[in-house]
Amino acid sequence: MLTFVVCAVVLAACGAEATSGCADVVGVEVFLVGEGLQFDVTVASADTGWEKYADRWEVRDPDGTVLGARELAHPHVDEQPFTRSETVEVPLGTDRVEVFAHDSVEGFCGASMAVALP
Repeated sequence: MLTFVVCAVVLAACGAEATSGCADVVGVEVFLVGEGLQFDVTVASADTGWEKYADRWEVRDPDGTVLGARELAHPHVDEQPFTRSETVEVPLGTDRVEVFAHDSVEGFCGASMAVALP
């Protein structure tokens, strides 16, 4: 199984906690699985509870088209940063994507991560 690991130096170190009110993508692993790619995305966010938390992440192609998303069903106040997975069907010929995290209050304002695909 091929594994591609990308760690952001976005927050000084992989796995660092969010430093703003935004949700930041701080790590991405991509695995070939069947007909798609599994994205293991690590997000650091300033979750405070149901009133404010990272509520999803998205995989977008270079044109900004959303190829797949993972809804995050609850706050992660005591689990920071946290990793969640989703399998995404990526069109043939796509060699890179960008992963974005969304905050329930702030929207898409944090660090994203560009990822080269296998």
